[in-house]
Amino acid sequence: MPLYRYKAIDAAGKSALGRLEANNLFDLEQRLARIGLDLVTGAAGRPAVRASRGRGIGRRELINFCFHLEQLAAAGIPLIEGLSDLRDSVETLRVREVVSGLIESIEGGKNLSQALAEQPEVFSEVFVSLIRSGEHAGRLPEVLRRLAEQLRWEDELAAQTRKLMMYPAFVGGLVIAVTLFLMIVLVPQMAGFIRNLGQEVPLQTRILIRTSEFCVAYWWAILLAPGALAAGGRALTRTDPRLAYAFDRCRISLPLVGPILRKIILSRFASSFALMYASGIMVLDAIRYAEAIVGNQPVQSALRAAGQQVAGGRTLAGAFADTGMFPPLVIRMLRIGETTGALDTALLNVSYFYNREVREAIGRLQALIEPVLTVILGAVLAWVMLAVLGPVYDTISSMKL
Repeated sequence: MPLYRYKAIDAAGKSALGRLEANNLFDLEQRLARIGLDLVTGAAGRPAVRASRGRGIGRRELINFCFHLEQLAAAGIPLIEGLSDLRDSVETLRVREVVSGLIESIEGGKNLSQALAEQPEVFSEVFVSLIRSGEHAGRLPEVLRRLAEQLRWEDELAAQTRKLMMYPAFVGGLVIAVTLFLMIVLVPQMAGFIRNLGQEVPLQTRILIRTSEFCVAYWWAILLAPGALAAGGRALTRTDPRLAYAFDRCRISLPLVGPILRKIILSRFASSFALMYASGIMVLDAIRYAEAIVGNQPVQSALRAAGQQVAGGRTLAGAFADTGMFPPLVIRMLRIGETTGALDTALLNVSYFYNREVREAIGRLQALIEPVLTVILGAVLAWVMLAVLGPVYDTISSMKL
């Protein structure tokens, strides 16, 4: 089926550009009409590959999707009717396109999980497997409710992670900006005055002047360096698996930040594994899906090794303990869950414990970062003042003598 590029307008006259699969221009016009758009122009491109035909949707839109379907399924409303209502009520064009694709697939004879699987850029393999298990067990509303809760928790966790990384970056950037202002604007003005004093310039003053000259000459390189290093590091980690593995291990081994990131990863693993187990997904499949969820290669390797041992007959607790990656709390809860048959409850306790510790650790780290960076800024200011006032004091002292 060709992938059409189109220009359309909505009921308010606002133009919209996008891409959509259709058999021909008439089919494209009909598909756009279903999502409230009138076709203006359309042109066929190369045949579309469903795995890459569009971009994904945000986590919050996915939460609303799950919540809406859960309410409709619990109320006994037919699936197509519920999806049609969702398509007509959402404002985001991309979500309307996704829901329209689901409706067409279901009208074509597919069930919900099969329709979701046709859009892997939006719905992950874990998401599809959970829906499939809910359909087979007749517990689709419960699975959708759990999915919505899980996505809300992941959204909060992502916000905590951004908070952990953004606050130090903002305050550190402020310190760097003040330092550059001193080096580029203030110190050059003082350097001429110091040289005109006719006294021997002390070592710390010479270092300050050379640092200032470097900043004046290469200020553009200093500003571009963080972005260039980040882009270069990202490119290298994508092309070299060994470097990506080393980078991920370094991240969870950093002082202060590393333990928090490790707890975030373990909390994500425990919560996701508990959801999959409670929804009826087999343990080995749940471990395999969890590899894609944790987002850290050393932990992924540990999960892969644990899965191989479980497939060979080891217990979950024993297999996870042999990897050396998971702390005693996770191993203990796995053992308790296997013994009592309530593995999902035990893992949810792990997730709750680590999630609470992450919030507390982020609060402590933020309380520590501000005074540390204040001390660093104060030290820079003190160095500048001493380097500038030292020659002045020496000149005044020699004049008195």
